[in-house]
Amino acid sequence: MGVTLSHEHILVDWIGADSTGYHRWNRENVVDKVLPYFLEAKEQGVQTIIEFTPAYLGRDPHILLELSKRSGIQVLTNTGYYGAVDNRFMPGSAYDQSADDIARLWVGEFNSGIDGSEVRPGFIKTSVGEQVSLSNLHQKILSAAIKTHLETGMVIASHTIGDIPAFEQIEMLEAGGVSPEAWIWTHAQSGSPEANIEAAKKGAWIALDNVRYRPEAEDGESGTISWYVDRISQLKNEGLLNRVLISHDAGWYDPDRENGGEFRGYTDLFEYLIPELTEAGFSEEEINQLLVKNPASAFRIDVRKTE
Repeated sequence: MGVTLSHEHILVDWIGADSTGYHRWNRENVVDKVLPYFLEAKEQGVQTIIEFTPAYLGRDPHILLELSKRSGIQVLTNTGYYGAVDNRFMPGSAYDQSADDIARLWVGEFNSGIDGSEVRPGFIKTSVGEQVSLSNLHQKILSAAIKTHLETGMVIASHTIGDIPAFEQIEMLEAGGVSPEAWIWTHAQSGSPEANIEAAKKGAWIALDNVRYRPEAEDGESGTISWYVDRISQLKNEGLLNRVLISHDAGWYDPDRENGGEFRGYTDLFEYLIPELTEAGFSEEEINQLLVKNPASAFRIDVRKTE
């Protein structure tokens, strides 16, 4: 995989699961808009981009394949359902189907490809309610993800805001026989440092994935480059750097905006975060751990059961 951006987006469609579809965008226009940003990332040494947009929110394997071919960057996409934002992006069928039914759909994409394409998912993307206990629906989605992991070995990456839903998911994973090593706490920057450390000690992946340069913010403010340096340093000091993932959560071509609207590129990590980590005493080997070794380990296809 080489240097890997472990959480990015290309196109995201906010219209809702009941209205989205390939008819909502022109693929060639999207590729033309996004390709220069891929090439900028490639100049920074990026070899793999992991694209986190799920089904019913703008996932389009044909766009991903074309961008990969034109840029030479590997792109990894996902299967799964997104339950945050009051389930607006969940298909209606999810309410009536069982966890087994849903898992069969996801395993089917892994084995046969997405929507008739040759593109197969490399991880499971889920999402739960923010700062609250898991709803019955979201428990079902996680149960389907657990079943899919045990069948395929794909890692589960869950959009999780806050400590409470994070640890409830870890508890469900362990009860289902799956090690937390098979689970990525996506947006772990939303959690407390103590919770990040505790989850990482259990084996979970701590994804600090909204790195962006914010010149208008005060140094050290939540979400600033210096804030990320501090959080990563805390995990490093606990001997947990090998459980950390970093990325931008950037991109966001919006089909409802002219020419996709404002598109955020994929280079702030290299232009701002890595220099500050180096200034803070991080070695080249530790930077390589974050950008190369950890993503390869997290996203490997490998069934990870509890011992």
